[in-house]
Amino acid sequence: MNSERESLTRAIGTLGLAAGIINITIGGGIFRLPASVAGSLGPAAPLAYVICAIAMGLIVMCIAEAGKRVTLTGGPYAYVEATFGPYAGFISGVLLWMLGTFATAAVSTIFASSLGLLVPATSGSIAQTAVLVCAFTFWSAINLRGVTLGAQLITLATVAKLFPLLLLAIAGAFYVRAENFAIVVAPAPADIARTSLILIFAFAGIESALIPSGEVKDTERTLPRAIAMAMFGITALYIALQMVAQGILGDGLKLAVTSPLADAAGASIGGWARSLLLVGAVVSMFGYLGGMTLSMPRIVYALARDGFLPGGLAVVHPIYRSPQAAILFQAAITVILAVSGTFEKLAVLANVSALALYLGCAAAAWKLGQSPIVPVLACGVIMWLLTGLKRDEWLAFGGCVLAASLIYMVRQSAVAASARDQS
Repeated sequence: MNSERESLTRAIGTLGLAAGIINITIGGGIFRLPASVAGSLGPAAPLAYVICAIAMGLIVMCIAEAGKRVTLTGGPYAYVEATFGPYAGFISGVLLWMLGTFATAAVSTIFASSLGLLVPATSGSIAQTAVLVCAFTFWSAINLRGVTLGAQLITLATVAKLFPLLLLAIAGAFYVRAENFAIVVAPAPADIARTSLILIFAFAGIESALIPSGEVKDTERTLPRAIAMAMFGITALYIALQMVAQGILGDGLKLAVTSPLADAAGASIGGWARSLLLVGAVVSMFGYLGGMTLSMPRIVYALARDGFLPGGLAVVHPIYRSPQAAILFQAAITVILAVSGTFEKLAVLANVSALALYLGCAAAAWKLGQSPIVPVLACGVIMWLLTGLKRDEWLAFGGCVLAASLIYMVRQSAVAASARDQS
């Protein structure tokens, strides 16, 4: 593991890491989920954001504590592996890979369909497949040349995506009607849990942004500062957008399933603002794909580095110092999933994987020396959110973990047999 510190370049600073967290977190979810949240909770929708913000606040405090003590590339996978051993690390790595890969594929489907609305020539299954291939080819080519250029472009994409969202949050506030916030019937706790579980998709992303921990400068200071900066800004923006959209559209927000924020902008500021929000959504998701193309191949690299995947995926380019085989492998898998899956199914798998991974990070932070108060609270909130899962979702998740465990056992048996033969 010491050789990793010599192979990968530590080039990511506080602003770059914070931009990466914001970029990955503000992906495609916030452009679609306000309508879903309003449909479940009505005017009480902001409550789900507060719950998610509290949950993510506890979780990121655990991740930050673990990240200060374990600085290897791999992020939460490395934290859990260093704390609980290779099997727990392997399962965490699989969960992290599932989370990032399914989430990227889910957002890819929205990216392609949104671009089709703006540019009709890119609509249709064949054209959308070509769009995804081109998008991932572009970001892969950028990241093949090293982490520095990719991080700089992601920072630019983050600024570009935030402008139309901030425009709606600020200008749209002048068109809000107070009567749209009247709560007639209080939502049931079960509905709040389920809605908060779904909304986690809009907040997830920090765990993927922290995967390149081995390429972060001054990790002990950079990680907590970047996390605090990013999470505060994300939470404030999300609540503002939900309240503005709710205040403008009222019950109509429940019906604006395809583009709730763009519809709110159009109903208040004008048609040009709606178009701007649609463009912003495409830019946002394109930047998200870039951020994940930077982050996710690093977990493939980390798993291969530790012997769980073929060694060729852990090879670092001698000049650009990037895991090029892992980058190409991850891009291919993501495109295949995006073309064959749907947003809803992929998003659910991503959410369950995220919460299970967060549970492992909270336990790791506790064992690594943090006061037990925050990890215990984080575990409690996570378990409560998991009560919102449906039976078939539990079965699908359990099947994935079981399959991964069998692969681990087979590999360990092969390693043991090889050791006996050599002796």
